[in-house]
Amino acid sequence: MALKKTSKEEILKNSIKLFKLNGYYNTSMANIANACGLIKGSIYHHFKSKEEIGLESLKFIHHYFKEHIYSIAYQEEMPAKRRLKLFVQRTDAYFLDSPGGCLLGNLALEVSNDNVLFKDEIRAYFKNWESALAHILKESYELERAKELAQEYVALTQGAIMMMTLYNESKNYLKVGEKIIHLL
Repeated sequence: MALKKTSKEEILKNSIKLFKLNGYYNTSMANIANACGLIKGSIYHHFKSKEEIGLESLKFIHHYFKEHIYSIAYQEEMPAKRRLKLFVQRTDAYFLDSPGGCLLGNLALEVSNDNVLFKDEIRAYFKNWESALAHILKESYELERAKELAQEYVALTQGAIMMMTLYNESKNYLKVGEKIIHLL
């Protein structure tokens, strides 16, 4: 295979796809290199190990959500109902266009008991998701109730993502977002 220039971001994006579709343990460095059109050794110019790629993949998605989805919750100039709708729409757009489901949800089940760094990043992702939703919901609910509802929504969304992936059908997944919007 010819050498090809690539970026860390391209490697991460390809790794994320592979981890979501095949699982972390069933994805090798050779699989990642092949998906990127590289020879295996080329990956090591960017990352020390598969574990580093896995952790950076989790951080990459977490950063995306913080920047493009969670941040909506704190745009106080927008009414709460509008923020919630936009939050749900962007979450839906991400997961509806994301074969293999949610990487963080998948890896929470597959490797979080084996890897403390992964577990910490996954917890932070879900905690930020819950906090952002609770921030919007506290406009209509006391803080503790807003936190409970946010936690329930995240759990429902993750379950719906799993079922959507299992049955290759998005109709029931979309009902979860509709339910949270009706809370305001």
